Amino acid sequence: MVEFGLRDRVEWIVTSDNPIRIRAVDDHPLIRQGIAGLISVHPDLSLVAEATNGRDAIQQFRAHRPDITLMDIQMPGMSGLDAISAIRGEFRDARIIVLTTYAGDVQALRAMKAGAQAYLLKDTLHRELLDLIRAVHAGKKALSPEVSYQLAEHVSDDPLTAAEVRVLRLIADGNSNKEIASRLSLSEETVKGQVRSILSKLQAKDRTHAAMLGLKRGIINL
Repeated sequence: MVEFGLRDRVEWIVTSDNPIRIRAVDDHPLIRQGIAGLISVHPDLSLVAEATNGRDAIQQFRAHRPDITLMDIQMPGMSGLDAISAIRGEFRDARIIVLTTYAGDVQALRAMKAGAQAYLLKDTLHRELLDLIRAVHAGKKALSPEVSYQLAEHVSDDPLTAAEVRVLRLIADGNSNKEIASRLSLSEETVKGQVRSILSKLQAKDRTHAAMLGLKRGIINL
């Protein structure tokens, strides 16, 4: 994985007569407006379409075939991750940059496995987005430095099982062990064992801490 920053330089064969065609997918109008404003003053870039959810993103890709898609993750209807998987399943050469507020390493890994070429945090939007678009168009892959640090920190961690993720999600929703056992048709002792495993794997102090870590790393979403 290449970590791309402003100091990196990539040779781009793009002109105002042949601009990089970009599509922005985000349910927040201000984010889309900000992207449009950034792109509008660069003749080698062109914003060709906007979408507010994953389903529209798929339909618009078929219609516009953009060179680069800027994709949020958390959106109503269909998530960005599902949209990335669908687009890449149909168009193997699609180049997608995730723009998100979530720096979690697990979320980033899911996005890259789904087919995204880059993962950028929205708080670095103005500093890095334009160069990143050009870099991904040139075939590069990239992660925000914050995400790279988290990946390195947790690379040797034992991941939670699917069953443990379900339990952690219910913990985050405020359920007790007894309530979790009832909802999942498990014994309370089985749930207690899963909770102990979750705390150990996440190196969490208690259930509340485990839920916070799960949300921060993108293991679960509320």
